[in-house]
Amino acid sequence: MTAVDPITGLGHLRNLIELKIDAPYLALLKLNVVDAGDGWAKVEGNPHEAFNNHQQRIHGGFTASLIDTALGCAVMTKLPAKIGYGTIELKVNFVRKISPETVKFTAHATVLHAGRTMLTAEAKVVDDAGLLYAHGSGTFLVYPI
Repeated sequence: MTAVDPITGLGHLRNLIELKIDAPYLALLKLNVVDAGDGWAKVEGNPHEAFNNHQQRIHGGFTASLIDTALGCAVMTKLPAKIGYGTIELKVNFVRKISPETVKFTAHATVLHAGRTMLTAEAKVVDDAGLLYAHGSGTFLVYPI
């Protein structure tokens, strides 16, 4: 693993986006961080039948991972250099079934509160037409890395 220059969370995230570097878990789920700014992030996901549950619908864990990733990336944009974060609470509301026929979902996440030791954020998951499929929120603990 190559050492990263001590840059802000937003700078680090933008570097990852530009270089198209994803964590192995994101690659496995076909999730892509596509954009980020101060206090927000956008993550796309392409579900496929490998994520089906027994009812031939996309397993809720896919959507929860999409939301958690978007929330975490939004939180990262508010952090200074050498500060990490971890999810300590995640809430997901599913409002519409997700099937493999839906080509792409986008999670839009926004930081609601950026405190010294904890941050909170919310996200919405929509399809290309803007139809809401899920929404969620999370709490994140920050710590030195």
